[in-house]
Amino acid sequence: MKEEGNIKEKAAISRDESFRDRIATVDEKGKRKWVYAHKTKGRLFNIRTWVSWGFFALFFALPFIQYKGRPLFLFNIPEAKFILFGQVFWPQDFFIFGLTMITGIIFIILFTAAFGRLFCGWVCPQTIFMEMLFRKIEFWIEGDAPAQKMLNKAPWSRSKIIKKSSKHIVFFLLAFIISNFFLAYIIGMKELLLIITEPASEHIGGLISIILFAAVFYGVYAYFREQACTVVCPYGRLQGVLLDRNSMIVAYDYKRGEPRGKFKKQKAEVAPVSSLGDCIDCFQCVKVCPTGIDIRNGTQMECVGCTSCIDACNKMMDGVGRERGLIRYASENGIAEGKKLSYTGRMKFYTVLLVLLTGVLVTLLLSRKEVDGTILRAGGMLYQERGKDSVSNLYNIKVINKSVKDISLSLKLEDVEGRIIEAEGHNIEVQREGQGKGSFFIVLPRNAISQRKTKLRVGLYDDKGNKITTLTTNFMGPAGR
Repeated sequence: MKEEGNIKEKAAISRDESFRDRIATVDEKGKRKWVYAHKTKGRLFNIRTWVSWGFFALFFALPFIQYKGRPLFLFNIPEAKFILFGQVFWPQDFFIFGLTMITGIIFIILFTAAFGRLFCGWVCPQTIFMEMLFRKIEFWIEGDAPAQKMLNKAPWSRSKIIKKSSKHIVFFLLAFIISNFFLAYIIGMKELLLIITEPASEHIGGLISIILFAAVFYGVYAYFREQACTVVCPYGRLQGVLLDRNSMIVAYDYKRGEPRGKFKKQKAEVAPVSSLGDCIDCFQCVKVCPTGIDIRNGTQMECVGCTSCIDACNKMMDGVGRERGLIRYASENGIAEGKKLSYTGRMKFYTVLLVLLTGVLVTLLLSRKEVDGTILRAGGMLYQERGKDSVSNLYNIKVINKSVKDISLSLKLEDVEGRIIEAEGHNIEVQREGQGKGSFFIVLPRNAISQRKTKLRVGLYDDKGNKITTLTTNFMGPAGR
């Protein structure tokens, strides 16, 4: 048994590692190798299909969902307006957004350290759209991988022109539909419907955006494909620092599978158990891989954890009467030392850090004011004396209304004797999800001024007399009187 283990260890170690010098879809000359992924069938693929249907339902339904008169999600970058779960965020809320991003990064680190690229294989939009929509349509029109190869090599004919043109027309139509919904997450469904229903001349910018998004999506899913994961997306490269030997990955059990050997139907076994492993070298795991790698070479940056190789290998193991799980979810230590997946100290540290950040973020969100603003003294002006017994300062106020209703604000001094005189002579009007500004004087009696700079609190009240929030500012005056 010890000798058998040594044989398998040597077989695993002696594998050619030159494949790591370049990505799987590029040859030695730097030319791209087109991936013809075979159809996948199996239990995990069926589960992924159901997950993809859930994703499609959410993706196409969320722009229509309104909460408190707002979209549930909106990422309006041109106007610097972001809505998450019905809550609107402006540039003034950047610290909350920044903390959210940091929390998200910590979550990614923790999730990847524990579960590898589970996100990429199961819920990443790129993977779902490519594998569960565009590739299925390609199978439907052009056939499985061998048929696609033959079609590409065949001379142009009526049949080839019909199939190729049909595929690309359908691809572009799907990309166009996706681009419309993608734009809805940026400008909102109401604005998108205006672009669709009103004259094109009134929405030139919106139409150009839709066409550009459609062209990008079409290019990605028709030509760029897996390169988006292996060349553009940085997540695969982050694996090198995020994964460790206890992380869950799609792994090939080389201890059980090596040395490899072809399966011969006329014999019960390829060779004595002591000489060959369970891998029959059928290359089915390679043929179904959407990024063109051989999972038997070990953990690779190109692997998106889609589990197609698991389904393909299990099907072959069933066919030759051997146990499933030659390729399975496991950790490197799980394969090498037989260790079970465990919650390591590093994962516990990330979890504590994530809980703390989430707690701070939730506190900030719950204490966040729907109406906020700033009061600043007018630049380049000193205090003004009003008669012999009072002093005034001129101020500018800017108010942000994050609520879904228009408000009319009045100002009142708090904790100090004095009065406020609005420069415009009326309240500050602020529209829903808008900004308002105004100017006013604060007048204080001389006996209330004991130092050159006095800190003041100004209350903002609505038209019903309800206090909304309190802002602070400084009052400049003659000191020592």
